[in-house]
Amino acid sequence: MSAPLKGPDPKTKLVSLRDVLAYNIRAYRVKQALSQEELGFAAGLDRTFISQVERARVNVSVDNVERMATALDIDPARLFARP
Repeated sequence: MSAPLKGPDPKTKLVSLRDVLAYNIRAYRVKQALSQEELGFAAGLDRTFISQVERARVNVSVDNVERMATALDIDPARLFARP
């Protein structure tokens, strides 16, 4: 049995654009009830990479942002909008 999906903490300080991207990826993924593994599979990326993105641990290429946005069926620009 898998753990319930938990969205990002709304109290999180979003200092950098990387923080905003991390917050939004997780928020959209959870909203669509996708696991990191499912999002990774749909985007052609590894689950551990998705995890690192959601924790703002990696610098993500534009190509990978586009792949994740496509997998989430959203405009990539929405991933950079402050919540």
